[in-house]
Amino acid sequence: MTNSKGNPSTLLAVFKYLLPYKFRMIVAATALIVTALATLSLGKGIEAIIDQGFGSNDPAKLTDSITTLLIISGIIAIGTFVRFYYISWLGERVSADLRKAVFANLVYLHPGYFESNRPGEIMSRLTTDTTLLQTIIGSWLSLALRSTLTLAGALVMMFITNLKLSLIITASVPMVFLPILVFGRRVRKLSSSSQESVASVGSYAGEIFQQIKVVQSHLQEKFEIKAFDGEVEKAFEIARRRVRQRALLVCVAMIMLFGGFAGMMSAGGHDVISGEMTAGELGSFVFYAIMVGSGFATLSEVWGEIQRAAGAAERLLELLDASSNISNSKHDIKNSSEGQLTFSNISFYYPSRPTKLALNEFNLDIKTGTSLALVGPSGGGKSTVFELLQRFYDPSKGLIFLNNTDIKKMSLQSLRSEIALVPQQPVLFTADVRYNIAYGKPNATENEVISAAKAAHAHEFINQLPDGYSSYLGEQGVRLSGGQKQRVALARAILNDPKILLLDEATSALDSESEQAVQLALKDMMQNRTTIIIAHRLSTILHVDKIAVIDKGSVVATGSHSELIKSNQLYSRLAQIQFREGQDLAVKENSA
Repeated sequence: MTNSKGNPSTLLAVFKYLLPYKFRMIVAATALIVTALATLSLGKGIEAIIDQGFGSNDPAKLTDSITTLLIISGIIAIGTFVRFYYISWLGERVSADLRKAVFANLVYLHPGYFESNRPGEIMSRLTTDTTLLQTIIGSWLSLALRSTLTLAGALVMMFITNLKLSLIITASVPMVFLPILVFGRRVRKLSSSSQESVASVGSYAGEIFQQIKVVQSHLQEKFEIKAFDGEVEKAFEIARRRVRQRALLVCVAMIMLFGGFAGMMSAGGHDVISGEMTAGELGSFVFYAIMVGSGFATLSEVWGEIQRAAGAAERLLELLDASSNISNSKHDIKNSSEGQLTFSNISFYYPSRPTKLALNEFNLDIKTGTSLALVGPSGGGKSTVFELLQRFYDPSKGLIFLNNTDIKKMSLQSLRSEIALVPQQPVLFTADVRYNIAYGKPNATENEVISAAKAAHAHEFINQLPDGYSSYLGEQGVRLSGGQKQRVALARAILNDPKILLLDEATSALDSESEQAVQLALKDMMQNRTTIIIAHRLSTILHVDKIAVIDKGSVVATGSHSELIKSNQLYSRLAQIQFREGQDLAVKENSA
């Protein structure tokens, strides 16, 4: 992924997410303006208390001045409540809308996108970056707008109150922009680097936790702790430098402002002593000067946050603008009873391996309702056939036809609804059993779910779980054994009732008894369905209609088991090795 520089103008593209909430924006803006005007009127209230209250020695005038001040304070308090609530609401709402928009785009991207972009970094963008934008919109934006209004108003009131002192203050203002320009650029660069390093930390930790059994079985806990500490320290060092630059930005700006403020106080004190201005006017002017100083200090700090938010916005927009390499046709093919497949002169490179052909002039015909097994050495291209058939990737050359229709001309929904996959390593979601079985058919009835589970020989062990079909399976189904996971995945495929069934050695994780039962279930399920099986054990495919031998990305032979034993040397060698191993194992078991 690119390292975003964070141009503040990028935030304008994010602010469009505020447009649907115009009413709340108007309420927040109104409260902001009322609060700013009320705050500015406090200066005149202070002047009245000093000159008319204290100076007149009239208790009634003092009471009136204090009452007016309390009313103004009440207006400020109510306005602040309304402003804070609605601005915070907008920040949370925009953050939620951004997360939904980014996720909605990501979930349709081709799988190859996630090969070249780390999921951990994507998750960091989806969570950390949107949270940062929520803080900017819901907090810092409000501060920036309020400070801008009060600063502008205070400057006007300063000039109205005393021209000479105002000129002293404004003379120091240009000096404030120098640190903003110098340090702001550094803050922006370090902010982007800091967020990238935090994403790297999250990605590293996520990978370790996913593979925690491998880490512990190899006794690498201390190594991983040390490696993770290194990643965290790198992130901390970048964050420390960012914080230092931001602190310097605020520090230098405040020194400049309060230097001018000290000069103003000296000149103003002499004017009061000489009678050129009243003590109330000086108090009022000091109040406005403090507002100007704090306004500039706040804006200096906000500018640093804007640099961070701009980087976050740019990264999120990059995800929103990402497009899938797989075009989605709008042509929906009506369901039919046919499932004829043709692979015509297919050649394909994986995006992550652009110099190595995964399939090379691959040709294969599969008739409707027949079963075909793909066999051959590892890396020969068997799994790639499944990937292309489901259009996770498109071939670099050649065409794939379903019922004489180029699958590129079919919508992804109509194509994938015809196919169900039972992978060698089944994928389960962090949810209950019912959710996982009905994942491809969420509106399935309870009876349909149970029937699918029974057909996959999963019903018995599911009933033995603490809450049956409502049992929570843990992260990626961690609470189930490998064989149980595979039977749940098989039940999911059965429930989908596909025209085309893809089996990636679907019984490899089962014990002998379960395997026999599931093989019978598969045999029933394969009736009248086009079935493609990736076979690693030849003993599991003796019943198929045809076997295709794949080597180096090409089909080198097709036929039945007995035909290939005689005609193909590669298949004959694989069969001899596997069946000899099976016989040797049987002899050992009988002699034990």
